[in-house]
Amino acid sequence: MRWLKIILVVALFGWLSAAGVNAQPDPNASTTTVSPEAAAKPEEGMPAQAQSLFGEHSLITNSMLVTWVVAIGIIIFAKYATHRVEAVPSGAQNFVEWLVESLYGFIESIVGSTLVKSTFWFFATVFIFILFTNWFGLLPGVGTIGWGVPTEHGFEIAKPLLRGGNADLNMTFAMSAVFMVFWFYWSLKFNGLGGFLLHIFGPKGDSTGFIKYMMVVIFFLVGFLEIISIAFRPVSLSFRLYGNVFAGENLLDAMSNVIQHPAWARNLSAALLPVPFYMLELLVGLVQAFVFMLLTTVFTALMCSHDDEHAKEDHH
Repeated sequence: MRWLKIILVVALFGWLSAAGVNAQPDPNASTTTVSPEAAAKPEEGMPAQAQSLFGEHSLITNSMLVTWVVAIGIIIFAKYATHRVEAVPSGAQNFVEWLVESLYGFIESIVGSTLVKSTFWFFATVFIFILFTNWFGLLPGVGTIGWGVPTEHGFEIAKPLLRGGNADLNMTFAMSAVFMVFWFYWSLKFNGLGGFLLHIFGPKGDSTGFIKYMMVVIFFLVGFLEIISIAFRPVSLSFRLYGNVFAGENLLDAMSNVIQHPAWARNLSAALLPVPFYMLELLVGLVQAFVFMLLTTVFTALMCSHDDEHAKEDHH
């Protein structure tokens, strides 16, 4: 079934994307120590890099661990939702079918009925995985449980056990790079090599005579600008998602530490002040997942969805 395939691909995508690019720890950072007696003071706020969990050169980072937990959670939920499939769905099965069918209808409205059959699995995977990874990063304990050092303000976490998966640039760039590989594949599949080059360098619009030849030269030069734009897509996609998630988690950390003294006021403010911002970050997590999916869908539709347009013209 289509929706079951999407859930399984979510888990596989999360595993491969997280493992594909390793976050190298900063050897000079104080967060590489796990001993409470470490002399270095923890960084203010969340460090920009994901931290290695099992030694300086370990391949497993705290953000990678989060992606695995999210993937396993999705698998378990998928198993629960499909252990007894009913003709009239209810409960978890109803939610999964509603989610996948809603995404399918939305994506089909952008890329068309032909292209959606080949690309839906990827765009749905991106949305589901990013959404639940963003929301998992807001759970209590993510970023606040781990190894640390005692300070004058109490025990400070220097190396958290868990870190938001999309607060790691390696993760967001891996997803963007995977998209570009599939984008190139779909572009060649639906246009052919000649159509792909014509779409980038070919003249647009109808013209005759001298104007036609002048437009050929102009659009050929514009094609090189288009190539530069395409090359920067994984950079813009990855930094947009990473920047929003990373900034949000730092905002929550800052609001938790606004008041330092006395101890009772610090504990009370750490519990209450971030609550409105948690509500905001729930919305941001949803919006960023939707924006990433929407941009990748539109990029693909602009290059590949001409067949549906021609089919509609022929039909009329």
